[in-house]
Amino acid sequence: MEAPSIKTEGRRIIRVMFSRRVAILGFIIAVFFMLTAIFGPLIAPYDPIEQNINNILEAPSREHFLGTDDLGRDILSRIIYGARVSLMVGVVAVTISAVVGMSLGLIAGYFNKWVNNIIMRIIDAFMALPSMVLILAIASILGGGLFNVMIVLGIGLIPTYCRLMCAQVLSIKENDYIISAKALGSSDLRIILRHVLPNAFPPLLVLITLQIGTAILMEASLSFLGIGISPPTATWGSMVSVGYNYLLSNPLLSFAPGIAILLVVLAFNLIGDGLRDALDPRLRGTL
Repeated sequence: MEAPSIKTEGRRIIRVMFSRRVAILGFIIAVFFMLTAIFGPLIAPYDPIEQNINNILEAPSREHFLGTDDLGRDILSRIIYGARVSLMVGVVAVTISAVVGMSLGLIAGYFNKWVNNIIMRIIDAFMALPSMVLILAIASILGGGLFNVMIVLGIGLIPTYCRLMCAQVLSIKENDYIISAKALGSSDLRIILRHVLPNAFPPLLVLITLQIGTAILMEASLSFLGIGISPPTATWGSMVSVGYNYLLSNPLLSFAPGIAILLVVLAFNLIGDGLRDALDPRLRGTL
């Protein structure tokens, strides 16, 4: 029997994934925020860093749909521009951690022995601390700023990818088709790229989707604590932090960016669940 082509398998994955309503909902929310981030300058009613001391803590109105903050800046405009920062941080940080972590996991799992021992003991040292504590420690050393935050989050998420990839490779390399490829004289690089990586990647793809939401949440946490992206850049975490002082008098100042964070993280988690069902034959067709 001929194996299904990559195109056919891709269509099947998409069909199974979008047969789940929750995955469709997550996809719609994610696309909405992506379009908001891309076309932010066109749809934002005001400059997100423009201050107006005459409109401090203004209630929602026709001029300012969600009101203004403690410096008279339009909250809606800052949420729109904050989407650009959050999604950029999430995608770039996860890309860094996935590339580095998966590469280390491939090397450790395939070559095993002393290579595995060195790499995995280093990873174990990183995992001895909770990921958020590790990220806070690295952030305190490198400092704030958009570039540093992406690097910090990328480093902090590496152990997860490395451990999962290593476990996948250790299992896959014992299969008969890997042994046959070695017997036919295939190089290690060819075996890794042609046989090991394609079979180990699907679970990592689910993790990547889930970790985008995690990275966005961690960036918001860093900005909330004041060691993330520096003002006056509009970030959801810093907006929640500012609004914390006005929860009783103007709760929308914190609730609006908080809801944006909730929706984006929820969207990527729903997409990840849909991908899991599509890639795992044991879960296909289940709710």
